[in-house]
Amino acid sequence: MTHGKRSVALVVDDNLINRTLLATNLEEQDYQVEQAVNGLHALEVLASHPVDVILLDLLMPEMDGYQLLERLKNDEDLRHIPVIVISALDEMDSVVRCIEMGATDYLTKPFDPVLLRARMKASLAEKRLRDAEQAYLQEITAERDRADKLLLNILPAPVADQLKQGNEKIVESFADVTVLFADVKDFTPWSATRKPSEILEVLSSIFNLFDNLVDKYGVEKIKTIGDAYMAASGLPIPRSDHAAAVANLALDMMTEFANLDVVQREAFKLRVGINSGPVVAGVIGTKKFIYDMWGDTVNTASRMQTHCPIGAIQVSSGAYERLKNQFLFLEQGVVQIRSKGEMNTYLLIGRKN
Repeated sequence: MTHGKRSVALVVDDNLINRTLLATNLEEQDYQVEQAVNGLHALEVLASHPVDVILLDLLMPEMDGYQLLERLKNDEDLRHIPVIVISALDEMDSVVRCIEMGATDYLTKPFDPVLLRARMKASLAEKRLRDAEQAYLQEITAERDRADKLLLNILPAPVADQLKQGNEKIVESFADVTVLFADVKDFTPWSATRKPSEILEVLSSIFNLFDNLVDKYGVEKIKTIGDAYMAASGLPIPRSDHAAAVANLALDMMTEFANLDVVQREAFKLRVGINSGPVVAGVIGTKKFIYDMWGDTVNTASRMQTHCPIGAIQVSSGAYERLKNQFLFLEQGVVQIRSKGEMNTYLLIGRKN
């Protein structure tokens, strides 16, 4: 029943006199009344009218009351409508059969109007309580779905599952992963002279592009730090092609970044650094969760990006060894890397045919 509107009662009886008598009685109680001459007709009415309670005769042609009751209780959308059987059959087996089939109540003809009124009120009160309970459960389910979606936006799915199962300490070692850092050159000084809304619009355009590419290659987005973007492959679920997945991601990032309207308008350039090796990863925090990674592999990947030529993808020797048979490179030779010393690095330039 919709709050503020009359309750709707459906009278199902093949006898016109009986239907009219019930309808008149119900209308005097301020019910809106729909009528049906048998079970088939009742299903047609139910398909087009929301109903709060059904008053059902048993002996009818085409589809009798027993058959309709069975159909109602097997229908997920109709099974919770209260059904009060009003029948000339007063045998105990008929009463028991109807109640066992799911009828809310059973009255014999001729019915007592006072008793009918009481049974109607009780049935509708029960239905209102159930409807309120269902609405509350739906609200809880919706809130849980929203919370799950939010959790999946900040944590990898396997990690989110562990957290929901009550695992408070989530940390693992991974023997071989590939880490990527991407950074927009000179974004910080550019943002110093721009409105916050403009900065947000530009970053959203860039990071939404990167997010889509991460999904395309099955790579995990780890986090953003200002205008820097961090991703990794091979965790939390190990995969043998983690380096290739990140290399393909980096090449597409570079190409599609350059095609963004805002990038062409502002002449932004991208720098990407890649490294492969062991890491430790886990969840930090108890109120604001973040899935993060630690270790020399991560630091070196970051250095690959910060020391990368503008508009290029710089790869460590560790990543190069994993990729050299599938991708094209330019050897940089020995490069001085802050906090790391001299390192052999390579520029990823494309895929081999």
